[in-house]
Amino acid sequence: MVHGRRHFVFLDPDGSMGEDWLYVVIEAKTGVVYQQQYGGTACRHGAVEGFLVPLFGPDGLDALRELFETHFRGAGVQSHEWSDDELARLREGVAMIACWACDGSEEELTVLRLDERRMREADEAWIPVVTPDGPGILVWCNSD
Repeated sequence: MVHGRRHFVFLDPDGSMGEDWLYVVIEAKTGVVYQQQYGGTACRHGAVEGFLVPLFGPDGLDALRELFETHFRGAGVQSHEWSDDELARLREGVAMIACWACDGSEEELTVLRLDERRMREADEAWIPVVTPDGPGILVWCNSD
């Protein structure tokens, strides 16, 4: 944080990043707030303060896209009552994505875990997760 100011970064504001990007914003007091349009055609807007970590998880990203874009038809899931099957699919998609943790000397690849305590926040391209470094938000290109 520079002189107590917060800095805002809108992820992919013009769509130029393509459709295959995948990040987690690990929540922390950094002074940098990442903003994201999410929720499919519902066009919700979220913001989370923290640090951005690029991820590679094409199978997990495909599973999440299938769930939100095909099953939910890209309309978002605000206030949705998740069925056991839908929740299992979401858990599985998230668990296919790993994040490196590093203590300064050793690195360890750890899979992400759906943060089910924060399911009310979950929507397409905005999933609360638990990372090796604490709570975060998993984000990718919104389908709208």
